[in-house]
Order: sequence, then structure tokens, then C-alpha cells
Amino acid sequence: MDGLLRGKVTIITGAGSGVGRAAALLFAQHGARVALADINAQAAAKTAADVRTQGGEAMAMACNVASAAEVEALVAHTVKAFGRLDVMYNNAGITIQPEPGKGLKRLVESTQADMDRLFGVNVYGVMNGCQAAIRQFDAQGGGGVMVNTASVAGLVGYGGVVYGATKGAVVALTRTLALEVAGQNIRVNSVCPAGMPTNFMPGSSSERAMASMAQAHPLGRPVDPAECASAALFLACDLSSNITGVNLPVDGGLAAGVPVKRPG
Repeated sequence: MDGLLRGKVTIITGAGSGVGRAAALLFAQHGARVALADINAQAAAKTAADVRTQGGEAMAMACNVASAAEVEALVAHTVKAFGRLDVMYNNAGITIQPEPGKGLKRLVESTQADMDRLFGVNVYGVMNGCQAAIRQFDAQGGGGVMVNTASVAGLVGYGGVVYGATKGAVVALTRTLALEVAGQNIRVNSVCPAGMPTNFMPGSSSERAMASMAQAHPLGRPVDPAECASAALFLACDLSSNITGVNLPVDGGLAAGVPVKRPG
């Protein structure tokens, strides 16, 4: 089905790679005009160029989502270019890179700088995006959609403690904000992916890493960024018009519980 976002203006943060890049291409295929933001300006520009190559409309902008001023500027620039805002996809996120040979940092090994950096992007970045979007939606007369990228780590114990704490905050924010803005006809949901290759985790696309991620998922394979983008598309479009406050796992069954071991 084509055209699920036809005529809609969408901002996607973290659009230079991974889920953000996959979402940019997919949303544009469904008719959205996309404003693509990333702290890496060149990566955002490359994604925008690829969207235009496939016939879509896109603009790119450098943005550090941890800065409320930069997020406000992103929304203003988007509205200036495209006339309005319909969907805010707060996708940008980071994690603590594991030390070579040591794996994920334990909480007692995490520094204040680690914690400040992750909360700045993963929590305040989402809050900044939501605030700026709500103001713009209200200025347009109400109505709008926000999609956040949380994580299965915000639903169950999985991955690093600090990362999980930030994603748990996004899960709670999504539920509570959905109730707060429902009267303004604004929907708020999140996607919660499990293990997938990402440029923030060097070596995550190696054969060994992919096999390890596959073992953690009952369906037996890691999450593809395109699968997370597809879930975000569903939450962004009118197919989910009566869905809000939902944190949707895209995790191969990981959050469902302990897999059933079958004979053989």
C-alpha cells in the first residue's frame, strides 16, 4: 500500500544512519516530505540526497537533539521549507560503546560523563523534540503525531544499565505524554527495537555479533533497521489513528518472556 503519509511533513532525527535512514527512505516512499536531522550533517545530507534520487522531497539539517534551541530551530526551518509539521519522529539515540574485550560497561564502571551524555540525547533529546512539536501542532490548530524510538531495554532488563534507564524513561514519557496531549488530538507512541546492528556499536554487524543477537531473539534473528522503520510508519500514519500511549516492541519476541524450548 503506497501513500500512507502522502502530503504529510515529517521530521526524523538521527536520520543519517540505521533506523533513521531506513525511516527516511520508507516515509518518503509513502509520500511524506521529510526533514532529516542528524548531529552528522554529511550523513543527513547523504540520506536526503538518496530520498531525492528515489523521487521524494527532503531537506537536511545538522542538529544536536540534546540542545532545545537546536531542536526548536529544526522545527522552524522545517515549517519554513514545507509549510507545516504533521509527524515528529524522535529517533536519535546513542549508547555507551563497550570497551574492547570487556563488553558492556557495568553501572559501577559508568562515569558521570557517560550518564550525562546518554540522558542528554536519549531522554532530553526526546523531550526537546516533543516540546517543539507540540508547540507547532498547537500553532497549526491542533492534531499531530509523535513517534519516539525507545528500546526493548526500556521494557525488560536487557543491555547496559544506563542505556536501559534512559529508554525506560522514554517508555514512561510516551505513556504519560499521550494522556496529557490527547485532548489536543495529538498521538504519542514509541517503537521498542531489540538487538540490531548500529554504527554506534562498532563490530555489531560482524558475523559473531549478529549470531549472538540472533540467539537472544525467540524468532532467531536480529532486528533489521527497516523492520523498526516499518513499525514507525504504522504508528505515524492513519492506520493507527486510534492508537496512542503504546510502546510497540520490535524485538522478535524477546520481551514476551522466556522462549519455550522445543524438543530436537
